[in-house]
Amino acid sequence: MGRKYFGTDGIRGRVGQSPITPDFVMRLGYAAGSALVARESGGTTERPAVLIGKDTRISGYMLEAALEAGFAAAGVDVMLCGPMPTPAVAYLTRALRLQAGVVISASHNRFDDNGIKFFSAQGAKLPDAVELDIEARLEQPMTCMESARLGKARRVDDAAGRYIEFCKSTFPNDLDLRGLKIVVDSAHGAAYYVAPSVFHELGAEIVGVGDTPNGLNINLDVGATAPEALRRAVLDTHADCGIALDGDGDRLVMIDAAGTLYDGDQLLYVIARHRARSQPVPGVAGTLMSNLGFEHALARMGISLGRARVGDRYVLELMQEKGWLFGGENSGHIICLDRHTTGDGIIAALQVLAALRATGETLAAACADLTLYPQKLINVKMPKGFDWAGAAGIKLAVSAAESTLDGNGRVLLRPSGTEPLLRVMVEGRDATVVTGQAEAIAGAVRQAFGS
Repeated sequence: MGRKYFGTDGIRGRVGQSPITPDFVMRLGYAAGSALVARESGGTTERPAVLIGKDTRISGYMLEAALEAGFAAAGVDVMLCGPMPTPAVAYLTRALRLQAGVVISASHNRFDDNGIKFFSAQGAKLPDAVELDIEARLEQPMTCMESARLGKARRVDDAAGRYIEFCKSTFPNDLDLRGLKIVVDSAHGAAYYVAPSVFHELGAEIVGVGDTPNGLNINLDVGATAPEALRRAVLDTHADCGIALDGDGDRLVMIDAAGTLYDGDQLLYVIARHRARSQPVPGVAGTLMSNLGFEHALARMGISLGRARVGDRYVLELMQEKGWLFGGENSGHIICLDRHTTGDGIIAALQVLAALRATGETLAAACADLTLYPQKLINVKMPKGFDWAGAAGIKLAVSAAESTLDGNGRVLLRPSGTEPLLRVMVEGRDATVVTGQAEAIAGAVRQAFGS
């Protein structure tokens, strides 16, 4: 059965438009709460409890209140932790022994988008079966528990401190960050307080960027999706490196002292390369977008690359299927299952820094054996329900591109899981050829949509 509301990363959309409206989100809280009550009612008299966190979008206040009301009506207690990174909610849900965690965030999107995503009691994304159960309950009328069985709400006062200590615990005890000047760009998002604190408490001198959220500026020309602000700050302050997160803190890119950008493939390579020196690393999980040069560099170390569908939930599924500990996306979602149950930008940055401190290398030296092939990604707006896969003009353009690449690259077309876009990606050894072929395919896509 297909999902009506849940995408690859929860439910997301424009605030005020279905489904991101107060009435729907209240019903969502009730449906999710009802599913929890049904699952947890095996003889216990205790109410299930959930944790709700959010990023810094102004709409978070409204949606938090709606979710809280829905859960309470279903007889579920609510714990509120305020603005916290998505992976922090995953950790705290598990640490506090709660039945579920909920994050109000649209990740790297603009402030006028928002979304809802859930974590299980184990701090992992919800299984498909649970999401389908919630969707089925959304189609049923919303009622209300009798007053004596309504849920209660309270705030978790020490949430930030708990998560900061957890992040620090993933860094080796015999290492520190003393002597390093690090620019930390929190994208005016959920990590604006905790991220600088983590790196500072490990000894680094911190320069803050994107750390003054006002509800409207999340991801605005800062963060992992707009790293130019980080690059300027690193160069202007003569910092040793820069770390950029996205609005909900689960995505990471880095900048070295020379101003060079390192994406998720490169940072995952640094982590896997270092871990392989002390433990077996049979494989790393990537996606269809993972760079071919990354795959070749891993192969030279005897490490396989498995490719999952795009989306960190699919990367995690592949990791669990293979029994692998490391995986991620070139966009900067990096999962280290020996450190956390989900992707975490702060923890991924700490693993990269630990590798560099242990070896004394720079990022450039650690990536010396990795040469990324040029990739060109073009996003084309796609009408809802359009059969792009069956369009003859698009097929011809793809065939022509593959013929031109002649086995020295890849062509990938895929619809976005969160936006009405078709993503056109071409990869190969020659940047000019790659760009030309990507633009040709994108033009064929636009022509097909126009017709």
